[in-house]
Amino acid sequence: MVQSFRITVIGVGNAFRHDDGIGPAVVQRLRERALGRPLPPSVRLADCDGDPGRLIALWEGMELAVLIDAAHAEPGRPGRVHRIDLSAASLPTPTSSHGLGLGEAVQLSEALGRLPGRLIVLAVEGADHSIGTGLSPAVAATVGPLAHVVEAEIVRHRDAAARGLFGSDGQAQEV
Repeated sequence: MVQSFRITVIGVGNAFRHDDGIGPAVVQRLRERALGRPLPPSVRLADCDGDPGRLIALWEGMELAVLIDAAHAEPGRPGRVHRIDLSAASLPTPTSSHGLGLGEAVQLSEALGRLPGRLIVLAVEGADHSIGTGLSPAVAATVGPLAHVVEAEIVRHRDAAARGLFGSDGQAQEV
């Protein structure tokens, strides 16, 4: 029997605001890797500017959504990555670098019943969110490792689904 996995990877950000471009940079790295090592056919790679409506449209109906976004934290350490499983908890700090943040998109999606089965956020603390292109060195150093982390999340989800650890809604079941 062939399994159909519905997974979306969303790179949130703006490549013309330096470190805010980390999400699209990781998605681009995944696209490059997929040329030699294709992802499962049901994995969608997408870029998004962070608009809550667009985020909801990208993750609605998905078993797993992995979102990569720049974050502000005080005190910050550029390049530090926070893995947040929003299936299990509310959005803690750090928050998105966008005006209307991920927290608002999650709250709206929850109220509308449009959250994915699992939502994993990889939030990267940035150093420079001013106008311009190129990531700061500390943030650029996370692109390759984050691509590996995303691939591992996809494999972990696929393996758990194949073992029947998720219900039809993508939520983890008790074993």
